[in-house]
Amino acid sequence: MFSNGQLIFAALFFLVFTVVIGFQYRKDKKLHLRNYKGVKWVGAFFLLFLTILFVIKYYLKN
Repeated sequence: MFSNGQLIFAALFFLVFTVVIGFQYRKDKKLHLRNYKGVKWVGAFFLLFLTILFVIKYYLKN
């Protein structure tokens, strides 16, 4: 399906991409912590909302 060269390229690309993204995240970590303080609460309430919707759907179906 894939040649050896394509598999090697994909593996190297994935490795380099992951390393570069990791370095960029570490570089911007302080900035993100300062600018996105309340994002954890937004995510938590979104997950809670989705859970409530699924519970309501389950009880209305039965």
